[in-house]
Amino acid sequence: MGMTMTQKIMAAHAGLDCVEGGQLIEARLDFVHGNDVTTPVAIGVLEQYGIHEIFDRDKIGIILDHYTPCKDIKAAQLCKTAREFAHKHHITHFYDVGEVGVEHAFIPEKGLIVPGDMTIGADSHTCTYGALGAFSTGVGSTDMAAGMATGLNWFKVPPAIKVTLKGKLRPYVSGKDVMLHLIGEIGVDGALYQSLEFTGEGVAELTMDDRFTIANMAIEAGAKNGIFPVDDKTLDYLKGRTEREPVIYQADPDAEYVREVVIDLSELESTVAMPYLPGNAALVKNVKGIAIDQVVIGSCTNGRIGDMRAAAEILKGRKVADNVRCIVLPATQEIIKQMIEEGIYMDMLNAGCAISTPTCGPCLGGHMGCMCEGETCVSTTNRNFVGRMGHVDSKVILASPTVAAASAVAGYLTDPADL
Repeated sequence: MGMTMTQKIMAAHAGLDCVEGGQLIEARLDFVHGNDVTTPVAIGVLEQYGIHEIFDRDKIGIILDHYTPCKDIKAAQLCKTAREFAHKHHITHFYDVGEVGVEHAFIPEKGLIVPGDMTIGADSHTCTYGALGAFSTGVGSTDMAAGMATGLNWFKVPPAIKVTLKGKLRPYVSGKDVMLHLIGEIGVDGALYQSLEFTGEGVAELTMDDRFTIANMAIEAGAKNGIFPVDDKTLDYLKGRTEREPVIYQADPDAEYVREVVIDLSELESTVAMPYLPGNAALVKNVKGIAIDQVVIGSCTNGRIGDMRAAAEILKGRKVADNVRCIVLPATQEIIKQMIEEGIYMDMLNAGCAISTPTCGPCLGGHMGCMCEGETCVSTTNRNFVGRMGHVDSKVILASPTVAAASAVAGYLTDPADL
């Protein structure tokens, strides 16, 4: 019986010739990571069980990104706990304020994941690295602790949904629109504990930033992971980032899939997810005109340089509306440098944006953009649950960088094509 990409990676890391959906395996890990929220919990688990060693200091990452720069005393204590653990164990990939980035943009940028890897992270959006042709999935802090101690984890092999992409994206339409459309079609539990495996001629039309965005939000469809085939764009992205050799897997022609979803990229239009679920997809043209108070451009979903360029193209020479606060969160320090070099930073400043150091901040209602009762935000983040960005009576509309930037200028939800 044929195997999917995910199943081939899992079989290789479990030392097996083949695996099938539903099978339980113990697999070797190439990388284990956590952040300032989840790592201290994992450290507590290790201490509870008297575990004082880690399996490989070069294969563990601790990235302080959620509440940093620290918003309060509790956040500072969490960071101190993670910092002391990293120093005690001489962890190679420990990143603190000043050199850190939003983890799911930062880790690929640093070349810490390559095609064929099997990686876990104590954060649900760890599925991002499937854009590189790796198996990556989010786990709880207890699993992170086990991974740090042993370099192994138990998994149930997921069955797969085949997502076939064809055609080419229209102007102002991006990977965010693709994923919001898909989640709208299959639902927030449409891929529950399944692998979303993207294929088809349309994959070649997507930038790496598009692919990272799509893989990042696999969890919003309930998926265990999302994964893309490795092509020239993937390999070009890796150049200069790592000396590790990629291991490229392809799905077998007779691989089994639970279902197939076909998306014609050329038919997609600017799409948003209305409160309070990522699956509440709507075309912007059908819901435009909604008054807003805030716009957030950034996060692990849409904080990469391509996202900044797309937003800046809209903002350049324009002004953010008087009734709107526009907050921009580049995902890494390197992206900020690129923005400065390309003039994007000044374009956004001149437009009236507030530009932050890399942080998850407002995405989880942490800091740098919490909303009060009755406010509405158009955001390029990944979740719009009740109270996600502050007060339980605030609202988040998920959107692409171009829709978010256009809405900031208009002062209400709008289509960038209308400016």
